[in-house]
Amino acid sequence: MLKLPQKSDLILVGLLLLICIGLAIAPNGFDKTIDSNTLRVKAKVLDTNNSLLVETGILKTGTQALQIRILDSKFKGLEIQAFNQLVGRMEFDKIFLKGDKTLTVLNLSEDQSEVISANVIDHYRINVELWLLGLFVILLIGFAGWTGMKAILSFLFAGLAIWKLLLPGFLKGYSPIFLSLGIVALLTSVIIFLVAGTNKKGIVAFLGAMCGIAITCIMAIIFGDLFNIHGAIKPFSETLLYSGFAHLNLTDIFLAGVFISSSGAVMDISMDIAASQAEVINHNPSISKKELRQSGFEVGKAVVGTMTTTLLLAYSGGFSALLMVFIAQGTPMTNILNLNYVSGELLHTLVGSFGLILVAPFTAIIGSWIFTRKVVKS
Repeated sequence: MLKLPQKSDLILVGLLLLICIGLAIAPNGFDKTIDSNTLRVKAKVLDTNNSLLVETGILKTGTQALQIRILDSKFKGLEIQAFNQLVGRMEFDKIFLKGDKTLTVLNLSEDQSEVISANVIDHYRINVELWLLGLFVILLIGFAGWTGMKAILSFLFAGLAIWKLLLPGFLKGYSPIFLSLGIVALLTSVIIFLVAGTNKKGIVAFLGAMCGIAITCIMAIIFGDLFNIHGAIKPFSETLLYSGFAHLNLTDIFLAGVFISSSGAVMDISMDIAASQAEVINHNPSISKKELRQSGFEVGKAVVGTMTTTLLLAYSGGFSALLMVFIAQGTPMTNILNLNYVSGELLHTLVGSFGLILVAPFTAIIGSWIFTRKVVKS
């Protein structure tokens, strides 16, 4: 028999949906008016001309001329020549082939009736991204049903909160540490109570997760200072300083990222332990506080073992190319471990792992107290 959602769940989902809509349409304070004489369109490459490209080893510079057909907007069907400028940096440059779909910027005349020129920006990926997102939604709802729908809503809210609240707050100069703690606390409460419900299980998971996040935050601040790492080590961070945001504290933003990035795993562990203790107490209401606490510890031991490795794999995967360079050049391990990029990732991994380890006992202790607190011996 299909289990209908509780009234409290429906109220929370409805409220969160309204908040998501509000965040989606609200300006973030950095919205810029798009030039009315430009138009971004989808186009198809009909032909290419690479005669103006200059090859220097594996790098290419110059201009790639393209014949394209516009696939949307009022200029749909128009064939025009466009240009793709290469600067000799493989991370930014794109080479287009016949048949490729592109994101193209059209420069229009004053009355916007004709196209003056066209610049190809990148490969057009939005359709594939939407298909991938749709597949993710279908699989999640298909497997988890109503809980999956709530998970999608929490996913949407988390993305909007980061895009519309956290990042604009950083740019406006608010304290990265306190702002991040506030946003993480908000996300943790919404995600946990949305998935677990407004019950004892949700309360235990939330309190346990916040304890783990607080510990991670404190350790990030302490060891960030001891490691003597500047926040400019993160890609594009220094670019912000030259883009009119010289007031930003990049180091605090980097440290905030340490506990933000581990907060999801911390929530997972706290929820696992809270859910296991809830099941134990449901099947054995007479269990003692000590036994329930020990049960939480045992679950925590199993979960922490894999989660710690998960963090290591997640962080090291992003720096595999850098580590390959060190290995290829025979760089001594002492040099590698002292490099600021590597030290920053070690800080991420180890401090985040401390939060994962400590959230388990905290959640187990809190759960043993909350789940059994109504058991009073007369």
